Amino acid sequence: MTASPPPTTAEELRGVGLRVTAARVALLETVRHGDHLDVEAVAAGVRDRVGHISLQAVYDALHALTSAGLIRRIEPAGSPARFEGRVGDNHHHVMCRSCGVVADVDCAVGEAPCLTASDDHGFSIDEAEVIYWGLCPTCTAAPSS
Repeated sequence: MTASPPPTTAEELRGVGLRVTAARVALLETVRHGDHLDVEAVAAGVRDRVGHISLQAVYDALHALTSAGLIRRIEPAGSPARFEGRVGDNHHHVMCRSCGVVADVDCAVGEAPCLTASDDHGFSIDEAEVIYWGLCPTCTAAPSS
């Protein structure tokens, strides 16, 4: 028995009820092949693939794809929103205070203790968003000025 091939980007868009456009396909593929991209980097990647696209169209598509659960938006304090293709798990991020590089951090193994708040205030919690801050190895090794 052979496994079926993974769905195409167009099939994924249709699967969540979104209209398939060249810009949406290019945007989803740009985010998935990028590394926690901000809007400007996403727009540049889409333009490389399909030519001109307005920044407003990029924002609209990012909103649609985020709402559909195909991409994830993270909003580190004091930094522009970033977008990533890793969805469906409860991972976190580490961010460099100096250069702004972002990396994924898997949640603790087991029963996701990061979902257990010290006081949930009556909320039914289903996700935790944690950003660890510090200096990346490159910035740590750089001589102080």
